[in-house]
Amino acid sequence: MGHTKGNAGTDADYAASAVPQESRRGLLTMFMIMLGFTFFSASMWVGQEMAAGLDFAGFMGALILGGIILGLYTGLLGYVGAKTGLSLDLLAQKAFGVRGSYLPSAMISLTQIGWFGVGLAMFAIPVANELLGGSSTAQWALVIIAGICMTGSAYFGIKSLTIVSYVAVPLVAILGTVSMILAIRQGNGTIVDQFAVSSGTLSVIGGAGLVVGSFVSGGTATPNFTRFAKSGISGLVTTVVAFFIGNSLMFFFGAVSYIFVGGNDIFEVMIRLNLFYLAVLVLGLNIWTTNDNALYSAGLGLANIFHQEKKPMVLISGIIGTITAVWLYYNFCNWLNVLNCTLPPVGIILVLGYFMHQRDYQPGAGNTKDVDWFAVAGVVLGAIVANLLNWGVASINGMVVAAVCYCVGQAIKSR
Repeated sequence: MGHTKGNAGTDADYAASAVPQESRRGLLTMFMIMLGFTFFSASMWVGQEMAAGLDFAGFMGALILGGIILGLYTGLLGYVGAKTGLSLDLLAQKAFGVRGSYLPSAMISLTQIGWFGVGLAMFAIPVANELLGGSSTAQWALVIIAGICMTGSAYFGIKSLTIVSYVAVPLVAILGTVSMILAIRQGNGTIVDQFAVSSGTLSVIGGAGLVVGSFVSGGTATPNFTRFAKSGISGLVTTVVAFFIGNSLMFFFGAVSYIFVGGNDIFEVMIRLNLFYLAVLVLGLNIWTTNDNALYSAGLGLANIFHQEKKPMVLISGIIGTITAVWLYYNFCNWLNVLNCTLPPVGIILVLGYFMHQRDYQPGAGNTKDVDWFAVAGVVLGAIVANLLNWGVASINGMVVAAVCYCVGQAIKSR
């Protein structure tokens, strides 16, 4: 693959090599990209579930506990990505072997194309309903227009991801927060009183599980972005801080919209507050910041499997996601919950692979393994346990099983 150099006309996204130091980005840019990644409407659905099941103290407890678990997981991945300059797929080649890496690449590509399609429909369906009478023609027109825009920004890589993030992140954060405060002020009593009205059967541990589950699959793709950070610590800090702020904002948006309008999206709150055009802007930008990152990750994954350039793979991913968007929206969310449990085992093995075999990650170290069957078995067993064991937090159960599998395998091989 002769497309790894950063010259004009070749791949500035380093799909097949480490990102060199001269192409790394500053702290603010990394923070904006990572923050934009978490601005995802599906996380608001989780905020709605938490508001329905917890009082305010429980909501905050679940938010903090889930945030700590998610921060540990994504922070370690962010550190490894930045330290090595390698994407998720190149890290997978080291830990899983060259052909073994096709499994994590396929899993991340499938999930991210799925979320991309769901995101398109999450924009098109409510906007078509509010603006154009909800006809299927209107929905499809909006799906296609949004699909082209979002695929375009992923196609042009990290540069356009950066531009979209710099525009969208402040707008979504400020407009959404103002709407949330206006909604709370129109409600009865303090926010604590408003939460207390509906609190039901959810435990803090259960709420924390929802927090982790909401972003653990997207979070697995963290190295794809932090490899552009200037240092390992910069990758770790920007990931943990951005994910905590971004996810918490989304959960609050969802919770307040549930309390205020019985819905699950700040879009509905802004409509109720007669901020229609701002609502469309916030919804569109919110989904865009995550969708272009998702498609970018899918493109990198497919490029690894099929040994192609990243850009055509992004286009193919975008076309698949756009064509299947409405179907995915109505049928794929349950599947995504299954897939959400399968990706954390991948992430934990990538982290362990780096810390147990750091010499293999030095510049110039080749990939000697074809398939590491212990890594593959760890992902398969971890995914099975995460999906079938009804105890604790599913994604953590999967990670523990995968970690044990992988470590046992490394011990056997080093004998």
